[in-house]
Amino acid sequence: MRLTSYAAGGGCACKIPPGELEDVVRGLLGPASPDLLVGLDDGDDAAVVRIADDLATVATADFFTPVVDSAYDWGRIAVANALSDVYAMGGRPVVGVNLVAWPRERLPMELLAEVLRGGVDVAREAGCHVAGGHSIDGPEPTYGMAVTGLVHPDRLLRNDAATAGLPLTLTKPLGVGVLNNRHKATGEVFDHAVASMASLNRAASEAAVAAGARAATDVTGFGLLGHLLKMMRASGTTAVLDSAAVPYLDGARSSFAEGFVPGGSRRNLDWVRPHLAARVAEDELLLLADAQTSGGLLVVGEVPGHPVVGEVVARRDALVEVS
Repeated sequence: MRLTSYAAGGGCACKIPPGELEDVVRGLLGPASPDLLVGLDDGDDAAVVRIADDLATVATADFFTPVVDSAYDWGRIAVANALSDVYAMGGRPVVGVNLVAWPRERLPMELLAEVLRGGVDVAREAGCHVAGGHSIDGPEPTYGMAVTGLVHPDRLLRNDAATAGLPLTLTKPLGVGVLNNRHKATGEVFDHAVASMASLNRAASEAAVAAGARAATDVTGFGLLGHLLKMMRASGTTAVLDSAAVPYLDGARSSFAEGFVPGGSRRNLDWVRPHLAARVAEDELLLLADAQTSGGLLVVGEVPGHPVVGEVVARRDALVEVS
């Protein structure tokens, strides 16, 4: 039973396009409060509220339709992706609650049990409690988690704190969007892509905070270019990206050449293009805009063991430059 055939999209590639989403949420800001450290202003990865001088809560939610056919692996990937928002803020996830939509007349409940088991296993690996959740009978299988974490306000990572003169580090290779698209079309299984998506960003987050980083985001449905754009726009800076330094999963380039390109990747590039100066081919830009699911962290600063893919410079005409 191929779970991906029950969903129109898959993974973070089925996000509402960033431009459309910004139009929807524009004007929804609540009253200002000094304790709301991160809100809706710059589209950061999670909300952060100070509850004491040395403690703040991190709150986020993330869910999506099947990105792979294995119910267990989908559960693992979905929860790793939800936890990633907390890690992208420099925080530690504490508790999560499941979010489920399930077409119970079309898919057996035993499959849902496997999805939830995968999610619990990854949450347990992260040291995050799972305490119930909410479910509905829906037309497409959908799974994720609302997660609450903790962070010290002085060690917060945010997307509006990029500083000129610092390098850009990427902690996971790109290409899962392309490989997931191929998997959905052909049924081929890419175990290395599953392993990448199901792996936690905990170690990368801890290393970034230990190295003194103050700006980061995770690379998910808006692609590397889209998340770079959001960070540079929020920070008033420009990113200079070295496309040759960006790592890709094995098989991503060849699958792209064969035409397995998610629609979300094209929408990402269209959104970024007005703010982009590029000296590379269109195909390279599409790969850089590849809609990721449970991607790595994009950190302003060096993170030991991970490649530097560019640098932040003072604001220029374009917010993202690619060579």
